[in-house]
Amino acid sequence: MNQKSYSNALPVNYELHWYKLENVLGQGAFGITYLAHDINLERQVAIKEYMPGQLSIRNSDHTIQPASSDLKEDFEWGLKRFISEARTLTKFEHPNLVRVFNVFEMNKTAYMVMNYEIGKGLQEIVKSRKTLREDELIRILIPLMSGLEIMHKKGFIHRDIKPGNIFIRQDGSPVLLDFGSARQTRNPRGEEGQMEPQTVTNFVSPGYAPIEQYTGKSDRQGPWTDIYGLGATLYRAITGDMPIVSIDRSETIVHDGKDAYLPVSRL
Repeated sequence: MNQKSYSNALPVNYELHWYKLENVLGQGAFGITYLAHDINLERQVAIKEYMPGQLSIRNSDHTIQPASSDLKEDFEWGLKRFISEARTLTKFEHPNLVRVFNVFEMNKTAYMVMNYEIGKGLQEIVKSRKTLREDELIRILIPLMSGLEIMHKKGFIHRDIKPGNIFIRQDGSPVLLDFGSARQTRNPRGEEGQMEPQTVTNFVSPGYAPIEQYTGKSDRQGPWTDIYGLGATLYRAITGDMPIVSIDRSETIVHDGKDAYLPVSRL
């Protein structure tokens, strides 16, 4: 475990119930993901810890607290969303959606236990190779569309599809990760619901987020939001270029009367 790179991470061999931490797999805006050993079942798992770097600090006893009293409400709201994310994922039994085994609270935060996958992130792959072949893209695209169909039929949207949230197993099959921004778009009776925007979830992924994610009116978001992110991901993998930021596209249309987007056929 590289404590210089991950200064806020829990120490190696730290035990969370019957899970012993072995290494850090990565750190994002909302948490740290560890490789851990499940002592009971003798297997490796991935554990995601809720620790939003912009909202919280770690104490000497390893507990986590809001960085200030002003951030307490956002921190606690995010914690509830983190636990809700885990519960959301248990609803989706699909080979191309990350599988969650358990969620629990400890150290004044929460932990999500997931299946540990072996392979590489799509972000890492496109960074090193620039572009992917058509046959490789089809092996990624079709399973992801299948997984998204399951999500959308159950009334959920992911809202953060990008290369960084797609993992490619050793056999070439994809896994969609990080449902921290996922939202339910209707209640169990199928009626349209409200998705209240919150400070802690106002982060977007430039180039992969459609214009409706910048407006703050989440009732304008739906399955089309995920389709845009998936399309932008394919654009990056086909052309080797980052997609133009949607809000920049909007501004050029307003001021110049034309879209600054460059079609794939031109690239």
